[in-house]
Amino acid sequence: MNIYVSNLNFSTTSESLQELFAGYGEVTSAKIITDRETGRSRGFGFVEMSDDAEGQNAISGLNETDFEGKTINVNVARPKTDRPSGGGYNNRGGNGGYNRSRY
Repeated sequence: MNIYVSNLNFSTTSESLQELFAGYGEVTSAKIITDRETGRSRGFGFVEMSDDAEGQNAISGLNETDFEGKTINVNVARPKTDRPSGGGYNNRGGNGGYNRSRY
């Protein structure tokens, strides 16, 4: 079972997240998501547990509890959806105001 954990303290490590969930069963992996450019935590992560029942117990037991000074949110992770490629904010069609004639 893949579990999404949000509102984490920016100093939380993958190891401390794994230790927290280990109290509920076997943790296959625990990963804090970091910013690509700065390497700083983005305040959320994912925990994978080998047994769905243990994962459900961890969600019930840990959701909205205090961990390292923050009230964490713990839910079943949703599958990642494909995002459209392109520049995001500039993906409006046309030229987004660039290269327009001034006259």
